[in-house]
Amino acid sequence: MSRFESSRFARNSNVMNADVLKSACDSLGWKYCLSNNILTVSDANQRQNMYGEYILQVNLITNKVRYNTYYTPDATIKVEELQKKFYELNAEYAKKSLLQSFKRKGFTYLSNDKFQPTDEEVYSFFMVGRSHDKTEDEPIAQIKFVILKDGTIVTDSDYLPNDVNEKAHAAMDELEFLLGNKRVMTKKVIPSKYLHKMKPRRVNYIDSCKK
Repeated sequence: MSRFESSRFARNSNVMNADVLKSACDSLGWKYCLSNNILTVSDANQRQNMYGEYILQVNLITNKVRYNTYYTPDATIKVEELQKKFYELNAEYAKKSLLQSFKRKGFTYLSNDKFQPTDEEVYSFFMVGRSHDKTEDEPIAQIKFVILKDGTIVTDSDYLPNDVNEKAHAAMDELEFLLGNKRVMTKKVIPSKYLHKMKPRRVNYIDSCKK
């Protein structure tokens, strides 16, 4: 359920989107290679000879990361440098992915005019959905999104009509797949006047990206 809840697509340092990682490496001037669905970073302008070993590898199918700090005393610093750049770009990727997923489900973008970016929160906006149920007396609903500096997405919603809720849930499922991060949900108290209007989801969403 996507209504009357807050949620968070929690960041996982062991998961990195390969496209964002490549952009981060390009920005830092690091060298990487691709082979058998594995992206390998072996040249990060480090001081030590890696003797053919890698600094990190990313599985392009799962986006899971393996770090190797054995051969480089300064590898921890290099990994932190990469993560900082990755998170900066990941926030932009998270916003782009979110907008695409929700627009594909019929939502429209609404700016958050009251929002002022901070060191922690970099983007905030609303996605607005409209119900096609002619009996619905509150056909327009919105979900608030905040994107943190590392790409973590935080959501907040109240009442969503049943058909809007299904579309929102489908968009959330797709976004979870694209980001590689699980969504942790916290339910709100549902006002009694909405209890009779809320029906369970009618369909199970199958992400087209997984086909």
